[in-house]
Amino acid sequence: MRLRKIPGAEDVIASSDYVVKNEENYKGKWREKFQNGYPVYIEIGMGKGQFLFEMAKSNPNINYIGIERYASVLLRAIQKMEEKPLKNLLFLCMDARRLEDVFGEGEIEKIYLNFSDPWPKDRHAKRRLPSREFLGLYSRILTKNGRIEFKTDNKGLFDFALEELDYGGWKLEKSTYDLYKDKDMCKGNIMTEYEEKFLSQGSPICKYIIYR
Repeated sequence: MRLRKIPGAEDVIASSDYVVKNEENYKGKWREKFQNGYPVYIEIGMGKGQFLFEMAKSNPNINYIGIERYASVLLRAIQKMEEKPLKNLLFLCMDARRLEDVFGEGEIEKIYLNFSDPWPKDRHAKRRLPSREFLGLYSRILTKNGRIEFKTDNKGLFDFALEELDYGGWKLEKSTYDLYKDKDMCKGNIMTEYEEKFLSQGSPICKYIIYR
């Protein structure tokens, strides 16, 4: 899907206090950046930020970092922050393949993957965020008891994600092919922008929670 480039988005990101620059300097020091000792959760591919805003508002004792590679998308989240700033939420404009450059070993307690690009062609399997390659990255920055929560409307991608778990010793805590028919997993669920769209179209939402 081609994204519409918004003129000036890069300039806004460069000047925003809500987007961390020189992020490598904070590797292993993100709690210091937030000026507290709270756990750090990240969302990879945060989009316009609806999910993270709700999470951060509901959980003031957790630090959240939203990662988005596209400046034109991240711009919308910055605009929301300018209207209603949150002390426990920061953004990074970067590619997820750089995670180990930015986060130290065992520094993150939870990773959210919400409606990630399915990269449908087989030759692009390594680019899928729930692939074994990315799971390897996640395992190194997650705490010992860390969790990954993954949601998608794409059943093919979800099947792929489940198959990939065997390659890194991951364990399935919970899983469903229809989140809104699973009362346990749906409890406390926060919707993303895409989730609202897909639900309105009648698409079931798949979700898993995994750990090592």
